[in-house]
Amino acid sequence: MTTLSATLAINIDDIRAAAERLAPVVVRTPMLESPYLNEIAGKRVLIKAEVLQRTGSFKFRGAWSAMSALPDPVRARGVIAYSSGNHAQGIAHAASLYGIPSVVVMPADSPRVKLNNTRALGASVITYDRANGESREAAGEALAKERGLTLIRPYDEPMVMAGQGTCGLEIAEQAAHLGVTQADVLVCCGGGGLSSGVAIALQAEAPGLRVRPVEPVNADDTCRSLLAGKRLSNDAQPDTFCDAIVTPMPGELTFPVLQQLAGPGVCVDDDAVLHAMGLALMRLKLVVEPGGAVALAAALNPSTCQDDAIICIATGGNVDPHWLVAAASGTRG
Repeated sequence: MTTLSATLAINIDDIRAAAERLAPVVVRTPMLESPYLNEIAGKRVLIKAEVLQRTGSFKFRGAWSAMSALPDPVRARGVIAYSSGNHAQGIAHAASLYGIPSVVVMPADSPRVKLNNTRALGASVITYDRANGESREAAGEALAKERGLTLIRPYDEPMVMAGQGTCGLEIAEQAAHLGVTQADVLVCCGGGGLSSGVAIALQAEAPGLRVRPVEPVNADDTCRSLLAGKRLSNDAQPDTFCDAIVTPMPGELTFPVLQQLAGPGVCVDDDAVLHAMGLALMRLKLVVEPGGAVALAAALNPSTCQDDAIICIATGGNVDPHWLVAAASGTRG
């Protein structure tokens, strides 16, 4: 078994502690399987349906984990986050359950459903101009200082990583129940919070399961970084509809975990993602957003891995209706 560096941001004990804090509120999402999808992939495809999590994505895990770890007086003052949408909704919902104020900095061009949902969940939303290079990090940090709020980053945050890792604990247990002890675990990857947390959980609980991050071909910073052995950046605005997982580069805290524990990254094109969204809808009855479907798209490609089984996480289901119609019809219109 790989011995993890003591300098990593979190360890398995942090993930187990996060699981205890999440237990009263988290949804234990199912692991699904379809004979039709198995036939396409030429192997068993097990889909961890995080689209059925609170707020429609795995991000609730990290939001609650980080919020619940704060001292009571600090948490009571409120929290702030920056996000393209799913972390935003996780923060807004977790804050509402605690009865505390939340502010979220979001791109003005975020999918309307994510902006509307974040407001509906109780957050105050402040938009910024992503297309012209305005910095969400600078805006979030300035507002946190100005308003006395605690900033909870979307992935480079230890307790967020620990919360996302609880998904890995569930995968280890569910896979064992299904008789799968050796498989690649494909994880939709933006900044790497989920992939790094799941990798640590699996290394401890199911070492035969190996995380492989999956990205769009036009936003493949993690794939390229793993090959280069250092963090590399994306273009300012990659051309992909997978908005949920477009980040500038792998996280400073998440990337060292992936370097130690992850297998090679996988890239998929937008057409394959749209096809996977349609199959999820028709065969699994799951609504999956583009950024949440990249792992399924990779899993359905027979060349992705040679094992008898493959596991993927459907990470989010907060999809713009336009893309849902396109997925159902099989055309981007």
